[in-house]
Amino acid sequence: MTEVAAPDLAVVDAPRRRRHPLAGFLVRRAAAAVATLFVVSILLFAGTNVLPGDVASAVLGRDSTPAGLAEIRKELHLNRPTAERYWDWLSGFVRGDLGSSVAGQAVSGEPTPISGLIGERAKNTAVLALCTVLLLVPLSIAFGVYSATRAGRPVDHAITTFSLGAISLPEFVTGTLLILLVAQWLGWLPGVSLISIGDTVFTHPSILVLPVLTLLAASLAQTIRMVRAGMLEVLRSEYIEWARLSGHRERDVVLRYALRNALGPTVQVIALNVQWLVGGIVVTEYVFGYPGLGQALVQAVSARDVPYVLSVGMLIAIVYISLNVLADLLVVLLVPKLRTAQ
Repeated sequence: MTEVAAPDLAVVDAPRRRRHPLAGFLVRRAAAAVATLFVVSILLFAGTNVLPGDVASAVLGRDSTPAGLAEIRKELHLNRPTAERYWDWLSGFVRGDLGSSVAGQAVSGEPTPISGLIGERAKNTAVLALCTVLLLVPLSIAFGVYSATRAGRPVDHAITTFSLGAISLPEFVTGTLLILLVAQWLGWLPGVSLISIGDTVFTHPSILVLPVLTLLAASLAQTIRMVRAGMLEVLRSEYIEWARLSGHRERDVVLRYALRNALGPTVQVIALNVQWLVGGIVVTEYVFGYPGLGQALVQAVSARDVPYVLSVGMLIAIVYISLNVLADLLVVLLVPKLRTAQ
C-alpha cells in the first residue's frame, strides 16, 4: 500500500503574506495619476493647436508675408505633422527635457531652453503659494471651529456673511479692489509686484501681501464654511453629548474629540482649496504683474509659444494631481475605517 507523505506543517501553518493596505491604494492612485496626465497632455496639445495663428504670425505681426511665414515655420519645424510634434514633445518631457521656446528662438535666432526661463518663475510661484497655504490652514480651522462653537450668535453671522461675500468675488475683482483701496487710496503697499533684475521676492516682501490676500480671500471663505459645517455635524453627534455629560470641559470636548473626528473631511476640503489655488494663481499673477508661472503662461499664450505653454501647463497639472493624491492619502491615514477598507 502506497504511503501518503505527510504535509509539511511549516508550509501549511506559514502565515499568508498580506500586502500593506496602503500599498494597493497608492498603486491605484499612481496609475490613475499617470493616465490623467496623459489625457491632459493630449488636451493641452490639441488646445494649443486650435489657437488662431502661430508663433510665426505673432513674431512678424502686420509685416508678415506668406514667404516669411513659411521660412520661420520651416526653421522652427512647425510644418511637421501634428502627431510627430506631439510625440517629440511628450517623449522629451518624460525625460525631463522641456524643449526650447520657439518665440525666443524666432526673435534671437538661438535655441532658448524653457527650463532656464521658468526656473526662477517657478520659485516665485512656489513662494506665493506657500505663503497663502501657511495662512489658509490655521486660519480656516480656527475661524471654522470658532464659528461652529458659536452657531447662531452675532460673531457666527458675521463670519458667515464675510464668507458669502468673499466667495462671490472672482480673483481679478478682489485683486482690483485691493489695488484701488490699499495701493491707490491708502498708499500702504505697492499695487504692482515688480522685481528688479538680480532681486528676489524676498528682497521686497511687501509685493507679496496683496497677491496673497487676493488668493486667500475666496479660498479662506470657502474653507471656513466647510470646516464650520463639518464641526457642527460632529458637535451634534451622540458621543460628543456623552463627553459633555461625563464632565469634560467644553474646550477639551471641542479640541480633543470633535476636532479630531472632523479632521478627515477638513483636510480634504483644505486640499481641494489648495488645488484651486493652482488655478487662481494664474489670474492673480496676471493682475499684479507678479513674475511667476501664471504670468509666464499668459505671455506664452499671447506669443503662441506652444512648447512653453505645454511645459507650464503640464507642470501645473502635475502639481494639481500630486496634491490630490496627497490629500486622499492624508484622509485615509486620518480615518481608520477608510484605512482598513483599502
